[in-house]
Amino acid sequence: MPPASPSLSVAMSVYNGERFLAAAIDSVLAQTFGDFEFLILDDGSTDGSRAIAARYAAQDRRIRLIARENRGLVASLNQLLDEAQAPLIARMDADDLCRPERFARQIAFLAQHPEIGVLGSWTEDIDEHDAAYPLVAADHPVDHEAFVAAIDSGAPLLCHPAVIYRRDIVRGVGGYHPAFRHCEDLDLWLRLATVTRIANLPERLLRYRHYSQQVSSRHATEQQVNAAISRLAYAERRAGRADPTLRLTRLPPIDELDHLFGRAGLARSVRAMVAPGLLYSRAAMGDAGFALVCRHVREGGRCDGLWRTVARLVLFGYPWRALRLALVLLTGTTRAPGGRTDHGAAVLSR
Repeated sequence: MPPASPSLSVAMSVYNGERFLAAAIDSVLAQTFGDFEFLILDDGSTDGSRAIAARYAAQDRRIRLIARENRGLVASLNQLLDEAQAPLIARMDADDLCRPERFARQIAFLAQHPEIGVLGSWTEDIDEHDAAYPLVAADHPVDHEAFVAAIDSGAPLLCHPAVIYRRDIVRGVGGYHPAFRHCEDLDLWLRLATVTRIANLPERLLRYRHYSQQVSSRHATEQQVNAAISRLAYAERRAGRADPTLRLTRLPPIDELDHLFGRAGLARSVRAMVAPGLLYSRAAMGDAGFALVCRHVREGGRCDGLWRTVARLVLFGYPWRALRLALVLLTGTTRAPGGRTDHGAAVLSR
């Protein structure tokens, strides 16, 4: 059994994560701060993840394995919130690595700054072989004022698995919302930004892994669309208006956003926000992201480097999509046989 009243609950959800899971667990157990319970929720894995977690649980009494059928990440994160016994929760993913001093440094800072409800840290980016991953990006904002400014500029806010937060504050805003699949953490930070102060330690306390099968690679389009909608919802709350997404369990299609928010032009605005970020993603240009980019161009929107994207689509193995995008760029629309204007996605989704 874990400690009767731990100071910290470590919350990890796992789904088919056997490749990196043992190393992730080892990095938690190697922490210099040891007064924690370690909740590992296996979300219906079909690989060896559950057996790996069970082996560790048999060796360390701080680990509590929760094994059940697959319900998805948001349900898992909310269950971990409910199961946690400590006032502080450290998020951890099954493919990242904690530095040994991570918990000690973050808990000490939170003890000295009770006004901070959410505390992240800077990260070191690594690849699937633990080697340095080249990434040109700004570090996360250090204090709350910089955090709010980063929201307004669209800059990164927090690295989810590097965060420790106060359990009651997160539960007080309803935890993770199921509508914001694949960006549930961003939606949570935006809701928390108006009820507590948020900061990041300027220390690289987490080694964050990049590889082709992570969520941000496999669900690039849905993640970016939902992130754009979460920012619309944030703007509504900040303006004192009701948030129409608050009780949704699934977000509507982009074309229904004008109706949902009661204002014209929001669907086009979301496409304009999202399209530039999809051009370099093979996954996005192979799924619904391609139709979104073409729709954005037909609406008169612009993205730098679209002709280079045509060439990139050929390299990605999508020659028909390369041709369709070239036609859109040349004509501003597409023509189906017989001269009919084709605004649908049937051809674009080939």
